[in-house]
Amino acid sequence: MKTMIISEFKAKCIAALKAVEQSGETLTVTCRGKPIAEIEPVSRRGGRVLGAQRGYLKIEGDIIRSDFADEWSMCPDPK
Repeated sequence: MKTMIISEFKAKCIAALKAVEQSGETLTVTCRGKPIAEIEPVSRRGGRVLGAQRGYLKIEGDIIRSDFADEWSMCPDPK
């Protein structure tokens, strides 16, 4: 993992971002020696995969036609 101070990152922002994209290595930006940001290539983030949560949910009942009228009460008219 590479590190870069914030003033250097500000001066070389585009070059630093392109280097991260090409190398695939994470870049940590620091301010006064403390990390304030991590920059990683988009390809390393977990993309959304269709159907990835299959089997984790269980649908019970009718989710299309639901009637919650019994669970709500009308407030008296404030007139």
